[in-house]
Amino acid sequence: MGTGTDSGGSLTSASLPYEENHFDFSPWSFWESASPEERARQLELQAALRSKRGYVFGADCFVSPLAAIQNDRLRLGDRSYIAAGAYLSGDITMGDDATINPYTVVRGEISIGDGVRIGAHTSIIAFNHDIGDPEATVISQGITARGITVGDDVWVGSHVIVLDGVRVGSHSVLAAGAVVTKDVPAGAIVGGNPARVLKWRVPRLRPDSTRDGLGEAVAAFAGRARREATTLLDRRWNPATARFADRPGVQATVRAQCDAVEIADLLLGGPPEQLPAEEQVARLRSWQDPASGLVGQLDENDGPLSLDNGTAAYHALSVGYALDLLGSAFPFPISLSPARTPETLVAWLDGLRWSENPWEAGSQIDALGTAMTWNRLNGHGNPTGCEEALLGWMMTRVDPGTGMWGRVDHGDLLPAVNGWYRATRGTFGQFGIPVPYPERVIDTVLRHLHDATRFAPENLNACNVLDIAYPLWITRHTGYRAEEVRSRATVLIPHLLEQWTPNEGFGFAAPSPTAGARPESTPGLQGTEMWLAILWYLCDLAGLSDRLGYRPRGVHNPSPRLALYGGGLRSN
Repeated sequence: MGTGTDSGGSLTSASLPYEENHFDFSPWSFWESASPEERARQLELQAALRSKRGYVFGADCFVSPLAAIQNDRLRLGDRSYIAAGAYLSGDITMGDDATINPYTVVRGEISIGDGVRIGAHTSIIAFNHDIGDPEATVISQGITARGITVGDDVWVGSHVIVLDGVRVGSHSVLAAGAVVTKDVPAGAIVGGNPARVLKWRVPRLRPDSTRDGLGEAVAAFAGRARREATTLLDRRWNPATARFADRPGVQATVRAQCDAVEIADLLLGGPPEQLPAEEQVARLRSWQDPASGLVGQLDENDGPLSLDNGTAAYHALSVGYALDLLGSAFPFPISLSPARTPETLVAWLDGLRWSENPWEAGSQIDALGTAMTWNRLNGHGNPTGCEEALLGWMMTRVDPGTGMWGRVDHGDLLPAVNGWYRATRGTFGQFGIPVPYPERVIDTVLRHLHDATRFAPENLNACNVLDIAYPLWITRHTGYRAEEVRSRATVLIPHLLEQWTPNEGFGFAAPSPTAGARPESTPGLQGTEMWLAILWYLCDLAGLSDRLGYRPRGVHNPSPRLALYGGGLRSN
């Protein structure tokens, strides 16, 4: 049998039988070094697995034909590989740059994050035999299964055993030969049988003493914000027009009036003092168009209004919740046009631009769900079957691998995650219905959080942080990756507290140390309202929301306005 070497002296596969192809055992250089024929064979193999079994492969993946791939479901992120001799079964999701080396066994319901290295001859088994009845044979008693989660940037050494139910935190190391029987904290290096913490690769993110200090900082911030709230609102109030502006020197907007109502409710426990509540109610109600039920822009002729109008669609949220906080409601029903029947609703949903602009598509669903909510709460009702059509469409169009709607670009998860928040807030969130595939949502959002271009302290903005805080909060009941979620929240909170400007509030975006002053970092009502709500979500995830002394009740209200009960929707 002949062998060949390339010019660098390393063994090549061109002249070898396939079963001895060295890429099967050392696949990390496959896409750089393999011949065109070898690449074509690999793509053919992936296409066959995708076609016959529904597996999902990212860009530049490698699966050895000498591996036993017997999964019910398999998803590989970009640049992930499975080497020869590996044995996989069950429901397995791997992130980007994740590797399963030769003769490793990975079986059961298992989630593996980004940048995970799993050494040779390791076993990760997400089920156990039930042995509770000593009078019965083991084989007759069935199995139990809880699943295994491995975070991001984890190194699993060779000959490691990970047992069912274990959650391995991000940035941790499982030393060679470890038998892992319980959860591994993020950043820990564990070894032995049973495995225990040997040392820390990174410091523990939030020991109790630091958490207590963070709670004190949160309480101090909340007290300061309450003391400064009246001044903050005064500076945005124009007595001549009797209107609020987002910040001094800009025109008054509908949203600014509503943001002022929400800020006053959060920090002062009532309506803004600048205008009697009954006058605020009368003004907000007067802005509703009787024909469409929507609210256009101030002092402008917007023409016919519909939920396809982005500004009017958001006003269904902001004005509706401002009226709700003031103890009132829209006087007229909101038209669901162009979604007036289940059939036209489904056609409208199918026509949304999920692939091109998931945030826009999600925001339109948000407005539709909110319009349905107000119509039901205010006694107007909705066309028969439309609520069911909306929720049915969403349940059947969601991607079970990511929990998202529309096209998911694993290189940039921002559009998909932002669109998910808007679509879910106005539907599952307001209707009190559990979101589909919550564990996959958590996986996707935590992966997105690794994007330093969005979540480094100097790059934070209110939309991006809200759009990760809300999904992590609404899926918290699963307990899935709970330690990592809490750690992420506690890391973000101090950066938010630092952004408060005395007597001015929050800007929409964090000040940039390199870009200098920028309009979006100027404190305003929009940024203040959003960051106050975001802070509550993060503090609640960290177990610190009681230190704030408020809970959002407006647009970013965490509680459902309607609840599924006894087979029908009821108001809360």
